Amino acid sequence: HEELMLAPDVVNSPPHYNQTGIECIEYIKQVLGQQGFIAYCRGNVMKYNHRAYYKGNPTEDMAKAEQYLKWANETLREIHKWKS
Repeated sequence: HEELMLAPDVVNSPPHYNQTGIECIEYIKQVLGQQGFIAYCRGNVMKYNHRAYYKGNPTEDMAKAEQYLKWANETLREIHKWKS
């Protein structure tokens, strides 16, 4: 029987962002702290929304914007103990 080879998830977990055993996004969160990380995520949401139609696949950039918004919301919930 043949094993299925899954393509890497280039939106949520690109393989080139985990070369040292820690995801790059987790490292950024550690360094910036929660409030700084939220600002970073919000900036990336704006970036990916802005450039989505300037590249070949707007759905990929929109998915990236969605992921950064998700991380910002998760971090806000951590700070304020809010539920989804």
